[in-house]
Amino acid sequence: MEALPKRKPTRLQGFDYNSIGMYFITICTQNRRCLLSRIVGTGVPARSGDGLVNYGKLVGTGVPDCPKVELTKYGAIADKYIRQMNDFYDHLSVEAYVIMPNHIHFLVFVKENGQSGTPVPTTNVTRANSSFSKFISTFKRFCNKEYGENIWQARSNDHIIRDREDYEEHLRYIRDNPKRWRYDELYAEE
Repeated sequence: MEALPKRKPTRLQGFDYNSIGMYFITICTQNRRCLLSRIVGTGVPARSGDGLVNYGKLVGTGVPDCPKVELTKYGAIADKYIRQMNDFYDHLSVEAYVIMPNHIHFLVFVKENGQSGTPVPTTNVTRANSSFSKFISTFKRFCNKEYGENIWQARSNDHIIRDREDYEEHLRYIRDNPKRWRYDELYAEE
């Protein structure tokens, strides 16, 4: 039997993930199945019968055929629990998010130190008890209970927001993700 490949740690070694700060988090569906939403609209202005661009025809968002997110039943459940998480946790808030077909991006703000129970967390305590790790596991658990199955990958990806410019870049990434779906590294045919 072949040994499984050794996974690289996804967390920044030595960083206290319970500390106050902003984090960009991505969670994916298992096998990147497109269960959460559909991206509708081509991103190309509508054309008239003679092939000319028809700028007079505005679709949905007021932009010519602008791609937008259309949630599935799974996505609607995820959206419901994301919105409830701000009420559930006093010490963190979801600042922005987007539900893509096979993943969700969040900007999460940890307002006060998480509750690890130790002043300087060890690596194991940090992994097990970081504020947004609890948030993610609670979110997945609530969704899975309503779905009746587990649809999520076990791991998530995170990025520590370093400054205002980094924050603005990730906020823009969330806002523009539906427009860039076909070029996204997580893109999959639906």
